[in-house]
Amino acid sequence: MNRLTLTSLTLKNFKGIPYFAMTLNGLNTSIFGDNATGKTTIFDSCMWLLFDKDSQNKKDFAIKTLVDGKELHGLEHEVEATFDINGITLTLRKVYMEKWTKKRGSATADFTGHETKYYIDGVPSKKNEYTAKVDSIIKEDIFKLLTSPSYFNEQVKWQDRRKTLLEICGDISDAEVIASDSSLLALPTILQGRSIENHRKIIAARRTEINKEIEKIPVRIDEIQRSLPQLDGVEKQSLEAEITQLNGDIDEKMTLINNIRNGSAISAKQKEIQEIEISMLQIKQEHQANSNDKVYSLKARIQEENSNVTILGSKIESIKQRKQMNVYNINDLNDNRERLLKEWHEVNDRVFTHESDCSCPTCGQSLPEEQVQSAKDKALAEFNRTKSERLESIQKKGKQAKEKLDEVKNANDQLDKEILKIEGQLKEKKELVTKLKGELSTVEITIVDILENPEYATKLEEKQLIAEEILELKEAAEQSIQSIQFEVTELKIKRDQLQGELGKFAVVSQSQTRIVELKAQERQLAAEFEKLEGELYLTEEFIRTKVNLLEEKINSKFKYAKFKLFSEQINGGLTEVCETLFKGVPYSSGLNNAAKINVGLDIINTLSEHYGFSAPIFVDNAEAVTKLIDTKAQVVSLIVSEADKVLRVEQIENSLEEAI
Repeated sequence: MNRLTLTSLTLKNFKGIPYFAMTLNGLNTSIFGDNATGKTTIFDSCMWLLFDKDSQNKKDFAIKTLVDGKELHGLEHEVEATFDINGITLTLRKVYMEKWTKKRGSATADFTGHETKYYIDGVPSKKNEYTAKVDSIIKEDIFKLLTSPSYFNEQVKWQDRRKTLLEICGDISDAEVIASDSSLLALPTILQGRSIENHRKIIAARRTEINKEIEKIPVRIDEIQRSLPQLDGVEKQSLEAEITQLNGDIDEKMTLINNIRNGSAISAKQKEIQEIEISMLQIKQEHQANSNDKVYSLKARIQEENSNVTILGSKIESIKQRKQMNVYNINDLNDNRERLLKEWHEVNDRVFTHESDCSCPTCGQSLPEEQVQSAKDKALAEFNRTKSERLESIQKKGKQAKEKLDEVKNANDQLDKEILKIEGQLKEKKELVTKLKGELSTVEITIVDILENPEYATKLEEKQLIAEEILELKEAAEQSIQSIQFEVTELKIKRDQLQGELGKFAVVSQSQTRIVELKAQERQLAAEFEKLEGELYLTEEFIRTKVNLLEEKINSKFKYAKFKLFSEQINGGLTEVCETLFKGVPYSSGLNNAAKINVGLDIINTLSEHYGFSAPIFVDNAEAVTKLIDTKAQVVSLIVSEADKVLRVEQIENSLEEAI
């Protein structure tokens, strides 16, 4: 196990103490002092030196010296301690001071804040180096657990205390819990891979849902029963027979009405009208056949010639488009001829020039006259040949452009002739259409209206007379029909009333069926609820078993401290807690200071074994304890002593005796 002990401690201007120094040499030490003499300040100084916090885990606390409630300026607040770590000495020093800055042009310095200086073994260090050094020895949270008997029980949240205990002792798996009690063997099948906690949530939700459904069922049954129709003195078979008789009477009355409406006299008259309408249709067809044939013929001819006019117009537009394309080609060809003509003149105007070097490229002497003239003649011949070939090529292209231009112009002349020809044809067609439309108007004026046809008019008059006779017959029959319809209405009213009474039997039957269904549902829900109660009981037994096993396992790690990890609720359920007990008395209520301190030391002993590290333990209010239990760590006891107005330090030889 790694062991950290405090060898010496020096304070300067720290929390009102001008100077204090003590040498411990790693031994257990008692510090005596009256109230407000600075005992707790000793513990605060060590914590601030290591972690920038006081013994109550507060980062913001008064380090500077106060006079009448005001800070005393110009002081350096310093803590220095020497530690022994497994035989290796380490000295840490921290100085907290004010910063005074003299601004430009000012004769005095102004207070501008604070700064902290850090030293490791006397060597100035940066803050991150200093923090890393402390952290390499032991983590802050572990150090606090191992140095204050009250820290675990009074400053650590119960959830974190519980987590630490489980970390030390190890949790118990569900399989281990189930294996410890044969009555829990059915749980894995019930859980189906879910955790106990999740399955209990499912049970709780389903139980609530079932309770709501069960509460609703009696209300629903009562509503159905109260809405049942009364059937006293009513027989279903008698109602059905009477309804059948009424339906037969209604059918007979309706047949009688149809017979009156379709009487033989009316039928004969309606047949005469049908025959007259056939004759009138034949007369109309013959009348229209004589006048409409010529109209149809003229309309067809006009449509045909209009189509020809459209076709000829389209041809003219197409030829004009072709002609326009030729005009574009003519413009391009003319531009090309002008470009070729300009190029021909440029080539033709070129004049031979000879600027060849007349000296020997090797020796630099002038070449003979005959060699110079020969070179000049050769260059002139080449110039004339190239120029002649270029002019000939341009003339050839110009001739080709002229031929293409003449060809396109001739094509446009032919297109102009074709346009004139088609325009003549178009004019003739338009004149013909106008002529045909005139003929059509003349023919349509001469057509005689069918009503002016004597034979058709006679038939129409006969039809009207017969229709009037039918109307008179119907009016006479309608009076009889109205009387019968009144009887039919009364029969239907009576039948509907009886059908309403008969419908009550169906309502009663459906309601009774629904009541049976609801009762069956109620039994089913009750059975499911009972099953859930059994599952809930098993989960609670599982939790109780786990609680007992877990608490036994954890408590076995401690000599005096015991821990309650679960609390039973009013409804019988269990909730997680973490309460420290000593002889059955809770730490948070009823436990005296002596027991609290020794229980805290017992917890530190176990934690030290778990983390493999021991650190100086500061026991505040140590006067409350007759005898501290043994611990392998160095113990610094802070004891209230009214007689000691100044702090007094005594070293104590470490004892291996145990006491409580």
